[in-house]
Amino acid sequence: MSLGSEARETMERRDTTEAPQRDYSSPLPRMDFTVPQGDPGLLGPNSMGWKVSANPIVSAVGGIAAVILELAEKHVRAGVWDHSTFKVDPIRRMERTGMAAAAVTYGPTKMAQQTFDRVTRMHQRVTGTTHDGDAYRAMEPSLLTWVHVTAAWGFLNAYKRYANPKLSREDEDRYYREGEVIGKGFGAEWVPTSMIEMDAYMTEMTPKLYANDTVHEFLELVRNATPLGSAGKPVQRLITQAAIDLLPKHLQEQCGVAVSPAARPMVRPAVRALANTASFAMRFATNSPAHQACRRMGVSTDCLR
Repeated sequence: MSLGSEARETMERRDTTEAPQRDYSSPLPRMDFTVPQGDPGLLGPNSMGWKVSANPIVSAVGGIAAVILELAEKHVRAGVWDHSTFKVDPIRRMERTGMAAAAVTYGPTKMAQQTFDRVTRMHQRVTGTTHDGDAYRAMEPSLLTWVHVTAAWGFLNAYKRYANPKLSREDEDRYYREGEVIGKGFGAEWVPTSMIEMDAYMTEMTPKLYANDTVHEFLELVRNATPLGSAGKPVQRLITQAAIDLLPKHLQEQCGVAVSPAARPMVRPAVRALANTASFAMRFATNSPAHQACRRMGVSTDCLR
């Protein structure tokens, strides 16, 4: 669910004076979600988290929306963008971010804890000052709360719009309540555990957000960052527009973003069609983390729908 949000992984420190240059062409490490048998991990097959994160189109829309919100907060903006590999290799960064999110959502308990530990080690090295001179450190619990909340908010709202518009208030509350273990695992001291708490927190945070060039730089990168090359760019750009559209009008204005007038009429129906296609295709993606987790628990993949 939460990368953790994009920022949890993009906050990795990039310091070429103290460490050797990374090899961005190296393959991602293989993660086995099928063992140990019977280990439910942090959420388990009856969780809302397993359902919300199962569709890659939904997750992409929610994840991009989350990063827009993260980068509109000045301390997180500095921590992410000044210490990030995103600008060097956005596709690989998104892949690593996705695997971190999958590890804490679908992984067994040990894998989830190893992910928490690894990301915490990255964050412990990230400190600096914002554009206006405020000091920050990535392990500040209040910043980790914002990173968790933006991811949780983005994923759930994308799921409601493109996968399950009839989701009950009870299940929304359950999603946020389940996510507490993930937010605290990444270092937050408090996260909202209900819709009421989430709405109140978002209202509190909205005046602290601001339009800035980094948000637009991120959107320009993500519009063109696709492993499918030029053939995948139309879909990637549509998903990016859907992410902006996911934000309510007052948040779009606060963050300085807007849906393209040309895209506005077709974004929602087109992305809904993509999400439906992805949902069907994922039934056959037997090596996906979600499917592997179902095999680990000996349950039908019906629990993902």
